[in-house]
Formats: sequence, structure tokens, C-alpha cells
Amino acid sequence: MSRSPSFSLKQELTLKTDLESLQQWVAAFCIIRFDLEQGQLVEECYPPGSLTNEEELDVAFSSFPDSVSQHQNRSSIHDCMFFFRIRRRKRSEEGNVAGSEITEVEDKELYSNSTEEKVIKRTKGRNNDRGLRYLYGYVFNRQRHDERLKRGGEQKSVVILSHNPFSSVFKPLLQIMGPLFFDIGKKALEHIAAYVSMWPVPAPGKLMELPIGNAVLKVNLPPAHCLPLEVGMFEESASSMAPFLPNNQSIPQGLFHDSDIFGSFRGILLQLWVLWELLLIGEPILIIGPTPSQCCEAVASLVSLVAPLPCSVDFRPYFTIHDPEFARLNSLQQGSAFPSMVLGVTNLFFLKALRSIPHVVSVGTPAPNANRAPFASKSTGRIPGRPEGFGLQQLSLKRFSPSSLLTAVKLRRDGPLSLMTEHKEAIWSTYTATTKPDTSILNRLVDAGMSPRVEESMSVVNNEILRRHFLELTTNFLAPFGPYFRATTPSEGSSPFVDPPPLLPFNSDEFLASLSARGVGKFLSKRMRSNWLDLYKRFLKGPNFMPWFQRRRSVAEHEQHRLWRQARMNTDIQLFLTKMPELEIIDSFNALERHLHGEIQLQQSGKGGADSAATSQKLKKDLQVVFQVLPKDMQELLLMNPDRAALLGGIPEQIKLPGHPTLGIGNLSSTSPR
Repeated sequence: MSRSPSFSLKQELTLKTDLESLQQWVAAFCIIRFDLEQGQLVEECYPPGSLTNEEELDVAFSSFPDSVSQHQNRSSIHDCMFFFRIRRRKRSEEGNVAGSEITEVEDKELYSNSTEEKVIKRTKGRNNDRGLRYLYGYVFNRQRHDERLKRGGEQKSVVILSHNPFSSVFKPLLQIMGPLFFDIGKKALEHIAAYVSMWPVPAPGKLMELPIGNAVLKVNLPPAHCLPLEVGMFEESASSMAPFLPNNQSIPQGLFHDSDIFGSFRGILLQLWVLWELLLIGEPILIIGPTPSQCCEAVASLVSLVAPLPCSVDFRPYFTIHDPEFARLNSLQQGSAFPSMVLGVTNLFFLKALRSIPHVVSVGTPAPNANRAPFASKSTGRIPGRPEGFGLQQLSLKRFSPSSLLTAVKLRRDGPLSLMTEHKEAIWSTYTATTKPDTSILNRLVDAGMSPRVEESMSVVNNEILRRHFLELTTNFLAPFGPYFRATTPSEGSSPFVDPPPLLPFNSDEFLASLSARGVGKFLSKRMRSNWLDLYKRFLKGPNFMPWFQRRRSVAEHEQHRLWRQARMNTDIQLFLTKMPELEIIDSFNALERHLHGEIQLQQSGKGGADSAATSQKLKKDLQVVFQVLPKDMQELLLMNPDRAALLGGIPEQIKLPGHPTLGIGNLSSTSPR
């Protein structure tokens, strides 16, 4: 991000907000006040009517730190920033369908149609809120202590709501908008909305410059392939999803690429490989942090570990007891499987309420009194009060010292409930990881040192080392699925006018048998134990596999459609007709007619592209050429369909092809024989 040291609004700004353009980035701006008598109240929501009454309540309850998680802080002003993710009420209430059922229905609709229909579906409904299942809320919370007020202070939160998980955009925007609101009041909402509505359309995977007042936000958006399916339906390319590492490391490969992995898990770095596997296979995880900022940052960092795999697990960076999902989770019977979720919480009540959740992680350290709590800063990763410096040797010594051993035994004996008396960074799980911690990676992590400026720089370096490693780990894990996404092109001398062959069919049993026979590859074999095939079995049964696999197949089919379409444009059909027997000519006619109808359908939907008209003209001429070499009786039969007769209109009177009789059928019209 690049912005001037002192932010100010441009005085000449008189533009009105373009609400349609605003919706491409922001669903709503809200101001929430904590009222002593009535609780959380939505004071402002702009644009008005953006949320239902139930959604306003959900946003309000998610926009304040839990009182249990707050420590006494008698400074006059205390700011904190965090973000949450809640389910939209509109979608879940239609037909009273459960979330998992909605996902299944949407996936079937998206992947069960022809290639031409898919091209249309992938670009439809970009601003259709009814199909969007989640809202992301980015919160700037201010607690002002004043002994003259009831309870000695007040709380307000400024919230940016969006359907997009663009943390790299909304965090710096919130750093501007939050203080601005407390300076000039609700006019800040309209001013910021006007600027945002002038931004260009989001370009996933690209560096964007977004002006806001006299500042410019320079941000990298996450690529389209990692965005949830319900977000925008941005166009995806096959190259962005290829099973190999990207050459340009500055381009983000997943969600929350700006999260602080090193800072969030600094005390349990040896467990990162366990956490990576747990999220990969979709196991339920409860993450407990002392503050909303720390727990939401840890959830975001965990989600970023599995890039470039899109995370289909329902993750909640900051989850409270007021969330509608809590009642369902709290009512699970003993022995019932906990749904696949990652919950970030600060309220220790969850330790008792959600006893059935199998994996619990505690992160962060309660900070001493401070005037400002950081949010998603790429800074530090340093936790106040912890020893300076970090390295594998220090970790190892600490791990095997008598005091550390006694602490570990006590933590294991007491379980997560030990956090009720003292917060410790730890993980409680009976899961045994297949992947071994990579000590070479841990040894490369840089000692942060004593200087805050040096520490900030070194934390950025450490995050890049960790992110690069897990990106490589995930990419290699997904590599065996590559053949199922391989698009083909017409072989030399073959006709591109027939339908392309289907992609390699997938069968999980055959895949596992083949993988077991050939091995997992050199990279993973060095880093995984001998039971690595069990991890693939769990992955195939987990919630992340099928949405990713179907999405990749759809992109591969689209790429294959593009390649064969391009080949048809570059091929002279008359050269092929001289070598074709009559049966293949008939097949080519039928295929050309289908392709032409597909192009016409794309044009009618307004999504045909710049070359769609030229493609249609080429296909129409090729269709006419093929028609003229068909037998006379078949021509008459085909012309009985008036729509087909219209497509074949304007045929030249005679065309002579070597090896075929000369045909003279004249110009076709709607009065042709039927």
C-alpha cells in the first residue's frame, strides 16, 4: 500500500455514489454503537436497505470484542481492528435448505451443462446478491474511557461489509475510514463510498491502484481460482491453476496472502505441518486467541497455508455465541460428528460449549495495556512479553528442558480447559501427521532481534519463507491430479470440426491404486512418512477435494473448448472434405451446427467476446460448404427444419470439390422444400 502520511479528502469531491459500481467492492458500510440499555445498535447502514433486520443483528453482534476477552485498559482511547465472516440470511432462508445442500446444488448446476452453457454461467450474476452466501465484515472498534459516562466509557465500531475476501484492500481502507469517521461523523461513509464507487472492476490476481482521497492503495488481489464460487464468478484461466509453482512470487496464490503466519503461530511453529494437514482434509478446528485481532489473524494465516487450494471449509475468523450457527453447534449430541469448520474465538466459554470439537489451538499472548492494537499488520509477529529472538535451536532447547517437559505434561493432562487459568500457545489434537516438520525451513527463519524496525523486516522475510514452503508443499500434493485437467488439441491431420474428446475420467479407487504403484514423487517422499497414501484417502473424502476438482475440470473443459475453437478458425475445411468419407462429412455437419448454435447463444447473452461475430461467420461458411457435398436427399431432409434453412441461407450456386460431384442447389430461402 502506498498512501500519504496525512490523509485528507479532496475538497472538490461532489460526485454522487454509483451504487451499482460500489457493490462490486462493498455491500454496505455500517456504524454500530454499544448501548447500555439496548445492547448493540446499528446507527447507520449505507446504502440503506442493504441488509435484512436479521443480518443487521448478526453484523452488530460480530462487531464488538467479547467482554470476557478484554483486559482492563484505562487509557482514554483504545482502537482494535479485526474481521469476521457470517452467513447471509437471504440465501439460507430460501426453501429452508442447509448450507451443505446449497453447495451441492450449486455445484451440480455449475458443472452439469454443456461447454457453451458453462461459458455463459461463469460470467452471469456478478451482482446477484441472492446467490452470495457469506459476508465479510472488516471492523474498526474504538473504546473510549470516560468516567463521566455510564460504565465509564462507550464503544463504537465502523464496519466495511463485502462479499469479497479482499483483506489486502479493506484493511488499509479501514485504517483510513475508521479514524475519519470519528473525526467528521457519518459524512465519512458517503465520502468513502463515492471514492470506492469510482474504482475499476476488481481484477483478481492483479496489482491494482485504488485512489482514496489524496491516498492511493496499491494492492494485490487474490487470484480468481482461490475465491469462493459464490464470489463474483470471476473468469479463471487454466494457467493460473496449473500444478506447478508460479514464476512470479509477488503474485498472490491464495486468500489472505498478507496474513502474518510467523506472528500468529510463532510459539507452535513445529505444529504448522499438523495444522496444514488438518485444514487440507477438512477437520474441525477451534482457534483461541486473547483478542479478536489475534484469533482472526490466526484463522486467516491457517487458510492461507493451503494455497493454491481453495478452502471450502466454513471458516469464521471471529466467532461469537450470538452467531446463529452457535445454537446448532451447541446442540450437537454426544458422539455426533462436528461439522467441518475453523472457528476463531476469544470467549473461553467455547471450551465447555464445544467439547466435541476434536482439535483446539491456542495462539497469541495477552498484550499489556496499549493505546492501539495492530490488525493484520505485516509487521511483527513479535508478541510483547515473549523472549526476543527465535531459532530452531532455541525451540529445541526449550522443548526438551525439564520445565518445558513438565509444562507439556500438564497441558496434555488438563487439556484445553487449562486455558481457563492461564493462556498458553499450544495445540490439543490426537491426530498424527503424515508430513514431517521441515527443519531446514525452520532453520532459515531469521532471528528478529531487539529493534522493532529490524523485527518488522525480518517478520516479512519469515512469512515469505513459510508461505513459499507451504505453497510448494500443497502444489506438489495436488500434482498427481494433473492428468485429469489436461486439455487436448486436435492432432496434426485430424479434423477440429468434430467434438473434442472428453477429459480423462476420474475414479478414486483407480487413482489411489495408480498413485500407490508409481509413488508420490521425490519432493513429498522426503517429507512424508510411509503412510502418505492415507492422507490422499482422507483428502478425497474431505470437503476441499470435490469443489476444487470440479472447478479445475470446468476450467480445463473451458480451455479445451477455447483451443479447439481457435483451431476451427485457423483451418480450411475444404482440405479436410477431400479426405473424408460420407459418414464423417455428416458428423462434421452436425458438429459444426452445434458449434454455430453455441456461438449464437453466446452473442445473444452478450458474453460472446470481440471475436464471436467473426467465429460465427466462419462457422456459417464452413457449414454451407459441408452442406453442399452432402447427398441431395439428405439436403432436402435437412432443409425441412426452417431454423436450419435460415442458417444455410446464401449458399453459392456451385462449388466443385475434388472427389465429390458438383452440386447446384441455388440460394436457399424459407420456401425451400419441406
